[in-house]
Amino acid sequence: VSNLFFSLNRKKMSLKSERRGIHVDQSELLCKKGCGYYGNPAWQGFCSKCWREEYHKARQKQIQEDWELAERLQREEEEAFASSQSTQGAQSLTFSKFEEKKTNEKTRKVTTVKKFFTASSRAGAKKEIQESKAPSPSIHRQASIETDRVSKEFIEFLKTYHKPGQDIYKQCKLFLDTMNHKRDLSIEEQSECAQDFYQNVADKLQTRWKVPPEKVEKAMDQIEKYIMTRQYKYVFCPETTDDEKKDLAVQKRIRALHWVTPQMLCVPVNEEIPEVSDMVVKAITDIIEMDSKRVPRDKLACITKCSKHIFNAIKVTKNEPASADDFLPTLIYIVLKGNPPRLQSNIQYITRFCNPSRLMTGEDGYYFTNLCCAVAFIEKLDAQSLNLSQEDFDRFMTGQTSPKKQECDSFSPDVCLGVKQMCKSLDLLSQLNERQERIVSEAKKLEKDLIDWTDGITKEVEEIVEKYPLEIKPKSQALAAIDSENVENDKLPPPLQPQVYAG
Repeated sequence: VSNLFFSLNRKKMSLKSERRGIHVDQSELLCKKGCGYYGNPAWQGFCSKCWREEYHKARQKQIQEDWELAERLQREEEEAFASSQSTQGAQSLTFSKFEEKKTNEKTRKVTTVKKFFTASSRAGAKKEIQESKAPSPSIHRQASIETDRVSKEFIEFLKTYHKPGQDIYKQCKLFLDTMNHKRDLSIEEQSECAQDFYQNVADKLQTRWKVPPEKVEKAMDQIEKYIMTRQYKYVFCPETTDDEKKDLAVQKRIRALHWVTPQMLCVPVNEEIPEVSDMVVKAITDIIEMDSKRVPRDKLACITKCSKHIFNAIKVTKNEPASADDFLPTLIYIVLKGNPPRLQSNIQYITRFCNPSRLMTGEDGYYFTNLCCAVAFIEKLDAQSLNLSQEDFDRFMTGQTSPKKQECDSFSPDVCLGVKQMCKSLDLLSQLNERQERIVSEAKKLEKDLIDWTDGITKEVEEIVEKYPLEIKPKSQALAAIDSENVENDKLPPPLQPQVYAG
């Protein structure tokens, strides 16, 4: 989208070198029709309101072209039938074959014309796919519990609106019933139905029910939460779209760019500062947490929290408020470092079913537009964007090599501290690798020494045994016991006799 693609300008880092920065003018984030609202890549650079106008114009044009095609086909059928009637008498057999062929061709063309004006019937195939991929009962129970909780909260909220609250609830129930009968429509048509519903309810709240503007915003948030919690499993990453394919492509692209450093993106964030490092971690956590939310507004809230952590990290690093030129490169770095799951599906879901007023104005709309710009930059990132040669870029992308580490002392004073810390870490890893290799070498040497020592001891024992063989002597005759009655060989003196003391 031309108006959302941001320009790249060079910033002088020293007298000898220049570094490319990522710059986007605030006017490029706005609707290219000049209405003052924020644009969106999914709407081809238009805001929600202008996009719907352009979409209706294109749709009416397509319908008109379809009618013209149908009329042309009808005239061709009539001319073919008239020409066949003129030669009926002379070519009866040929006519019968032609009539059969004409009937088949007419049936095919009529069916083709009908397809221009009727929605494609994919209900049967879609149901089979859904049945084959039905979630487990535990997931059904969890979704049911959350849906019941949201329904109770919505009813309690509407009680404060009295009579308008009852009408709002009826309108929401009617919309949900209508959407249940429109499952076979394309996701764009379902999105249009949701956007029309938001607009109609907001108009009724302001005009018919005379609700104050601040209460209208709260009511629309609750309405969006109620209906999208129920519709989430049907409209998030539907199987009729290529959202999942885009998710895998973006995820693969981010993985291939793992070598991109903060210096290449001119990220003004010093992760050596503990406070800044914590903010970076929180920003990554928020952007990843976006996938766990079911309501578009909650997903937008995650993007907003992530962006505020980025602004705070830049402010602490630079000791001054962050600018838009500082924010966008850092957001790109956060996305590359976090690689959020189903990123494109979440962006498409927010675009299609979020309350348009949030995307067109306010900080939520601003941060969401910047996220779309960051994703677009990552998809289009090339060697020139990072101020690299095409050869180096290709080698980095294929994994043949990685960016050369530089000694920290060789950096100019303008280089951010994060790059210096990265080089220190690379040096430390290199030293640890050398120590590991040395330990492995010494361990192998010790193992060899133990084996040699065992073999040497065994050899010495065998030599001694061979030199001094063991002689086994016969068993000697046992000595006679002291109390034995065999006195022939007894050399002991006679035993002492007791004497009587006369005293």
